[in-house]
Amino acid sequence: MIEKIKIRGARVHNLKNIDVDVPLNKIVAIGGVSGSGKSSLALGVLYAEGSRRYLEALSTYTRRRMTQAAKAQVDEALYVPAALALHQRPGIPGIRSTFGTGTELLNSLRLMVSRLASHRCPNGHYIEPTLLVAAGKELACPKCGEKFYAPSAEELAFNSQGACRTCDGTGIVRTVDRAALVPDESLTIDEGAVAPWNSLMWSLMTDVCREMGVRTDVPFKDLTEKEKNIVYNGPAEKKHIFYHAKNSNQAGELDFTYYNAVYTVENALAKVKDEKGMKRVEKFLKQDICPDCGGSRLSEAARAPRLRGISLDEMCRMPLNNLTEWVRSVPWSLPKEMRPMAENICASFIEVAKRLLDLGLGYLSLDRAASTLSTGERQRMQLARAVRNRTTGVLYVLDEPSIGLHPSNIEGLTGVMHDLIADGNSVVLVDHDVQILKESDWMIEMGPEAGAGGGTVIAEGTIGEIEESGKSVLGPFLSGKADTCTRVRANRENMFEYGKIHISTGNIHTVKPLSADIPKGRMTVVTGVSGSGKTTFVLESLIPALSAMIHGEKRPEHVHEIQAEGIRQVKRHPSARMSAPRWRPMRMSMMSCERSLREHRTRTVLGIRPGISPTIRENSAALDVTEQA
Repeated sequence: MIEKIKIRGARVHNLKNIDVDVPLNKIVAIGGVSGSGKSSLALGVLYAEGSRRYLEALSTYTRRRMTQAAKAQVDEALYVPAALALHQRPGIPGIRSTFGTGTELLNSLRLMVSRLASHRCPNGHYIEPTLLVAAGKELACPKCGEKFYAPSAEELAFNSQGACRTCDGTGIVRTVDRAALVPDESLTIDEGAVAPWNSLMWSLMTDVCREMGVRTDVPFKDLTEKEKNIVYNGPAEKKHIFYHAKNSNQAGELDFTYYNAVYTVENALAKVKDEKGMKRVEKFLKQDICPDCGGSRLSEAARAPRLRGISLDEMCRMPLNNLTEWVRSVPWSLPKEMRPMAENICASFIEVAKRLLDLGLGYLSLDRAASTLSTGERQRMQLARAVRNRTTGVLYVLDEPSIGLHPSNIEGLTGVMHDLIADGNSVVLVDHDVQILKESDWMIEMGPEAGAGGGTVIAEGTIGEIEESGKSVLGPFLSGKADTCTRVRANRENMFEYGKIHISTGNIHTVKPLSADIPKGRMTVVTGVSGSGKTTFVLESLIPALSAMIHGEKRPEHVHEIQAEGIRQVKRHPSARMSAPRWRPMRMSMMSCERSLREHRTRTVLGIRPGISPTIRENSAALDVTEQA
């Protein structure tokens, strides 16, 4: 029986012609300093060869439709199974993706509603759940006698036949932001007070507006309500004007139809054909919840069926914790003859939900837009899908799976890895987190340095053997014997001596109304369990609010207040990383940061961390705020 993968003469990136054996049906960790060659070995060799060989086994026609993987630079690679990679930063899903669609829980829920619910006849009467639905038989209303068919699971999908016609299944509609039409009311219309007429319409619209009875030579704020209403909502009347071009001596009489400010934006939006055109218009738009479906994305017909007294959209608004318990009770709420079918459908839902609950995602609702999920949440969805597929004989390559995870979620991650092994798969993981590394059966440590100074195997063996290895840099950290240090921190009394950034917000996603003060000239960390609202607070509240304040623009509606006197610039570094590996003492990086703060007391650095743990985690995002000199 083959027990290990054999790699000979690997030369991918900085790998220095290395030979290594990777045990199969085990959890194998690849550790080392950042840039030492961990990912080159895991992704550039093992995954590259595993995926390439699998694709080469397919037909030529099939391969033509798939991206071909290049052959890894190795002398020999033997016994590499088909490989799948779970990357550290899953892509951001599109507007139609939700937590329910991404996990496929919504598929089970739609089938549940289609087969088990009380359906409504065309005259508005509900009939009791019946096996006739599953049999595809016609239903007859006992009250009015109307005959009809129950909706299929496809007809309950917002990505298909069940989509709300108003928002086309997105749950949101774009409307004109009236506050953006006249950003500066101290200007006159002749001076360009009506912004859409400056960029989306001909300049002569001011002349037409004058003929509509609006004074264009007085500040907009001094206009009467009637005049303002004409600017915003005036009728599309044709007016005879004398037009004189501003940049030439040409002039003449002409008839022109009046386009009010709102219609100017709506007309431009209807004609948008590309991203460039959309950028011209979007500054005058705002997104609102669809008034017809209330953001559920579902049509009125798709919201009609009732199961245990509630509709599909109400189910999707429940947190997964509550929804799972609700699903468990569904079979017992139905007639006896329907319970076996109901138990099978519900079991499918509960099985998928269990892993998501183990990974700490029970607080999410199925209707949560996937684009609003944090990196850690999307990554855990990816891990749950890997286990759900119940493959065997596959090599799973996990690229830093602990990124974005709070220490309390690590147990769920390790459970996923052990489940993959139990199903007959192999796991190779690249990580810096000691808690994760200790779960491995075998470890390969790359090093000794980064870049050109790395690319060699400095230690390999069990965790116990690595801990005792004199060549290992990781060993002392695995054993807890490493001598770590931290920089000198500011005391509480002097924390705000350079000033503060104050922000208060309302509800957004999982973040409830809050008020926070961030010290200027300090390093501040926003932490909490995965999904607690760290990324939402920083990336969707703090950064947009500061940017709006700096540029004199309207701040996000959920931001009630932002105070940051002297701040003139805000920079987001989405992939900012500490110079030292997360498992090493941060003596140099912290001293460097502290020195930088001493020299430039105008800088405030804010990082997002999954949580406080014995290991040093690299920031998933960083914010650099610069004060006015």
